[in-house]
Amino acid sequence: MVAISDGDRQEILAVGEDLPRLWHAATTGSADRKQIVRLVIKEATLDQKRRRGYVWIRIIWQTGGASEHWLQRCVQSYALHADQERIRQRITELNQLQKMDGEIAAILNEEALRTAHGPPFSGGMVHCLRKRWRIPTVKINGKEANPPRWPDGTYSVQGAAAAIGITPQVIFDWLRRGRLTGKQLAKGMPWQIALSPEQAAVLRARVRRTTRSKRAAS
Repeated sequence: MVAISDGDRQEILAVGEDLPRLWHAATTGSADRKQIVRLVIKEATLDQKRRRGYVWIRIIWQTGGASEHWLQRCVQSYALHADQERIRQRITELNQLQKMDGEIAAILNEEALRTAHGPPFSGGMVHCLRKRWRIPTVKINGKEANPPRWPDGTYSVQGAAAAIGITPQVIFDWLRRGRLTGKQLAKGMPWQIALSPEQAAVLRARVRRTTRSKRAAS
């Protein structure tokens, strides 16, 4: 048996208490970290199949003691995610409270829920998950049909199309090309289109001229 003096014992205990700092120190290289692992761990067993989205780890320490741990892991899809049902339920609840995708993402991050691949939730991620799980988009006017104009005076796609005398599909095309300006509170939300009476008149006249030209050409 190797005899350890009180001074050596205290030094070893101090190193053990300071292990996290040593591990993360800039001067500690990968070879040093491997040596630290060998000093404290005798054997480790990992199993990714015991529980969906988790790794089970059993560690036998150099002292002879053993411990078991569960570590949530990144996965390739939400079908393999440990908290898939919890995330789906939470998004459904927040959606029913009329929360926008960005707001839902912020709440999920505050509640320490994790995405499948690891980074924080974003509004775009929540939008994709809603589409995958068929959770409807929150609309400005709930489940009602879009009115011609919104309370703030902006037009819906249908209202703008009627005001100019074209189809809603042309309105979508003009929004995409920048001929009309509008906003959505979130992706998938109804458009709120800024359209002054003067602009509507100019566009109506342009549409009539284009229609007459096409008729004359035919």
